[in-house]
Amino acid sequence: MSEIMNEIKYKQIGIIHSPFKEPKGTPIQPTAAKGIDGTVEVFQEYTEGLKDLDGFSHIVLVYHFHLFKESLLKVKPFMDDQTHGVFSTRAPNRPNPIGISVVQLVKIEGNILRVQDLDIVDGTPLLDIKPYVPEFDVRDIKKKGWLEKNVSKLSTSKDDGRFIK
Repeated sequence: MSEIMNEIKYKQIGIIHSPFKEPKGTPIQPTAAKGIDGTVEVFQEYTEGLKDLDGFSHIVLVYHFHLFKESLLKVKPFMDDQTHGVFSTRAPNRPNPIGISVVQLVKIEGNILRVQDLDIVDGTPLLDIKPYVPEFDVRDIKKKGWLEKNVSKLSTSKDDGRFIK
């Protein structure tokens, strides 16, 4: 039997800076944000945790969707006109508004990470950073669910503002 928890708290460890000042118009995945530069400002008290991160070409940013409208269990995602369960999408208005993006790590300057392929709105709170390792993260995928017929739309799909407050 699982134990029910009322609240889980996370500490913001930094802030993500990008050219996107609002969700509308932002690419919806890092692969659709090729060449978009940004920075990740890690708060000074966490700088020591960046040791050896420069040995990785890509990193996983874990962040808080701070501009989401509301938590919904059914959503109409950007690349489809049908409603789907939120857990079969990457929509931001989730019960726990946590996002992940794999970005290219270009350079580390003190507590500032210079990154590319950034699909995140400026000012987004950073929760964690993890190294991206293909041997850990890449799988031989057999099914893509409802996205199978829509994944080709990724390069032209942008946030249209439907999920913001």
